[in-house]
Amino acid sequence: MTARPDVHGTSGAPTLGALTAGQLVRLCDVAGLSLADAYAYATVLIEALGPVAERPLDLPPLYRTFLSDDHTPVEYSLSFPPNGAPALRVLLEPGYAAGGRWARNGRAGLRAIREMAQRWNITTDLLDGLEDLFFPPSPQGPLALLCALELRPGGVPRMKVYLNPAARGEERSAETVREALHRLGHRRAFASLPAADGYPFLALDLGDWETPRVKVYLRHDGLAAEEAPALCRMDPGPAPAEIEEFVRTAAGLAPDLLDADSSETGGVAARLTRRPVLTCHSFTDKESDGPCGFTLHIPVRDYVRHDGEAVARAVTLLGRYGMDTAPLLRAPSAVTSRRLEDGVGLIAYLALAHQHGRPPRVTAYVSAEAYEVRPPLGSRPARAATAGGR
Repeated sequence: MTARPDVHGTSGAPTLGALTAGQLVRLCDVAGLSLADAYAYATVLIEALGPVAERPLDLPPLYRTFLSDDHTPVEYSLSFPPNGAPALRVLLEPGYAAGGRWARNGRAGLRAIREMAQRWNITTDLLDGLEDLFFPPSPQGPLALLCALELRPGGVPRMKVYLNPAARGEERSAETVREALHRLGHRRAFASLPAADGYPFLALDLGDWETPRVKVYLRHDGLAAEEAPALCRMDPGPAPAEIEEFVRTAAGLAPDLLDADSSETGGVAARLTRRPVLTCHSFTDKESDGPCGFTLHIPVRDYVRHDGEAVARAVTLLGRYGMDTAPLLRAPSAVTSRRLEDGVGLIAYLALAHQHGRPPRVTAYVSAEAYEVRPPLGSRPARAATAGGR
């Protein structure tokens, strides 16, 4: 029988591990996982955080992690298929306890990844073959290594790792992605990618995946909704109108979501100039000339006044695709007791994923908010551009 993890902290004081383990247990219930699986996965999370799990929450974050706005090293997501329960994922920084020095952080993260992989009999050969590219002696960039676990019944997750293409320097990001794809056997993949303003991640599926993917994430600064369809390189792919409609709805640019005095009306292209849109391009077939998957990530938290609006947009999108909205509506209370209208950022991203041979999926990314709640925005927030990735 699986032991129940400590979700209160050994001293009774709130700790990072206690908070996030409790959130994860409740989100497992939202996703329809058993209590035994929930406790098993919460234990994995606490172990992956290491000694920092016992860090009291009245202390500031250990350092300014790239993973979340308030620097919690944990984030959740619910990925919704049509007519089924959502898949729950937890994204974490496995080297967080090593601090903000990327060389030490990255090596600690690698050790944690390999220990988790060994527990579940997952091979890390693909990751091992890229170690020199993404973990140089003096790494650069905003992060070292992230890990996502897709939580499945039975206590054995699917694993994904996210690597930093800027590790050898931002100016070499494209070169690093190209070389990584070449080593992985996808020699024509890089040429199929659209133009981008940056390469925030390269991701690998590890473990029991039907068709393991290599995924390249691209950043698009100041994107207009009507420009988004051209970023999809799947063939066949979703209709251009579907892509544009998703951007408009998620970012609040649909006509029924705009303010009466908004400058986005009148046929003027509205550019997403706060936090940039990300696209993800998935590759499975090494002989193919292009990607088999395309995902749009809209940073909804920068285009709403408060989380009530973000949830409403997510409900609209789920309904459009025939997906069950009940788990999404339960998710916020599994993570926080605050009112949705009292902050912004609990729903960080809304994403639309298309993959050959599979129905589309909508994903909502949920923040842990361990250290801070961003106050709701005013009715007309400043439209200053930001350089942030996530």
